Amino acid sequence: MPETVFVLNGPNLNLLGTREPEIYGSATLDDIAGMLEDRARELGLEIDLRQSNHEGHLVDWLHEAQAVGAKAVLLNAGAFTHTSIALHDAIKAIRTPVIEVHLSNPHTREAFRHKSYVGMAAKATIAGFGPLSYLLALEGARKL
Repeated sequence: MPETVFVLNGPNLNLLGTREPEIYGSATLDDIAGMLEDRARELGLEIDLRQSNHEGHLVDWLHEAQAVGAKAVLLNAGAFTHTSIALHDAIKAIRTPVIEVHLSNPHTREAFRHKSYVGMAAKATIAGFGPLSYLLALEGARKL
């Protein structure tokens, strides 16, 4: 049975493809899921991709990732990246490695996006490569 990598996506990422395409591009979350599933299959991994606009769901899924023995979590927490001490604490509370993922580079954007509570707890951060950020994070997760 292949090892599973959770891919957790936060608020507004369900709108990818139509939401500010000049920043986030035209790929939808389904497009990204397809790319990840194809690459995961090649790597002998399985993807469990989820999205929620609710912070508590993301916390619960982080706990679940550890409970089911997931290899890693790729987490694009969206705006919760910059506000959620709860996500920070959930990442610190589990042994499953978490890789923070962003389509854009938060450091080139508004000042409030420069602080990442997720990044302070995550094993690594990959940002600024659009959908490729997810694939790069998956490659990193494979090597953990």
